[in-house]
Amino acid sequence: MASDSMFLLAGVSLLSAMQMGYLARRVGLSRIAHKVMPPSVTGPPEFERTFRAHQNCVECYPVFLVTLWTCGVFFSEVAAAGGGLMYIIARQIYFNGYVKSNKKRLPGFYLTITVFVILSLLGLTGILCGILHKYFNIHL
Repeated sequence: MASDSMFLLAGVSLLSAMQMGYLARRVGLSRIAHKVMPPSVTGPPEFERTFRAHQNCVECYPVFLVTLWTCGVFFSEVAAAGGGLMYIIARQIYFNGYVKSNKKRLPGFYLTITVFVILSLLGLTGILCGILHKYFNIHL
């Protein structure tokens, strides 16, 4: 089980929230550079890629937070925090690549999926071990 103090998980969560703010700012700067006024979401391809890169990050964010905290609470805070840092790096690679071209988003996308799978499997392992221990007195 993870420790009672969740400083690492909270720190990674805060860092990821700051990244989301940074990515939103990049969309705002792209709006200014390409003269695309809200609420419009269409414009030059460079703007549309920046907008979509950010939207895709927003769409993945709830999955990240759930898998991060599930892994951290039920398996290992350190493992979850490490995975969380990898997620932040993966999303930055994804965003930067997507802004350049659709195809350049793929390395960050694949790394993101890998992090999701690892965090999910570790969280599930922790939950299953907890269920076996609590309800069946089986210690793995």
